[in-house]
Amino acid sequence: MKKEQGSLNYVKMEEEMLSFWQKNNTFEKLKEQNKKTGKYFATLDGPITANYNMGLHHAYGRTFKDAMIKFNALCGCDQHYQNGFDCHGLPVENRVEKELGFETKKDIENFGIENFVEKCIETVNKYSASQTQSSIRLGQWMNWDDSYYTNSDENI
Repeated sequence: MKKEQGSLNYVKMEEEMLSFWQKNNTFEKLKEQNKKTGKYFATLDGPITANYNMGLHHAYGRTFKDAMIKFNALCGCDQHYQNGFDCHGLPVENRVEKELGFETKKDIENFGIENFVEKCIETVNKYSASQTQSSIRLGQWMNWDDSYYTNSDENI
């Protein structure tokens, strides 16, 4: 660990670790190695709502789950590694209403239901990307390109 001016530089350490994992394909190698063991550990990600940036309570829960997943991976268990995002309902709608300055449901009707739905989808895409980056920075290992979204046709 590198020290800078007498204290640890945590951001630098984070960047170095993420770079090391990426450069050495650490996650991919672990998955490949564990496919051969015949052991499996199943956990499902309770999807985080994609309506804002990740909060401390999300980071805590995700870090705890990631520690459990990594522990079982180090014990040789193959796993699913699928992240998810909750994209339905009031949390997303409330975020969009707030961002658009709406005060009543009549504001949504005047804006147009189709326009409002499109704005909700944009919001989900924006915050799911932000939450993915935050999760990666926390060191969480997932198949990020295979995240599920509850607003997809497969999940409705």
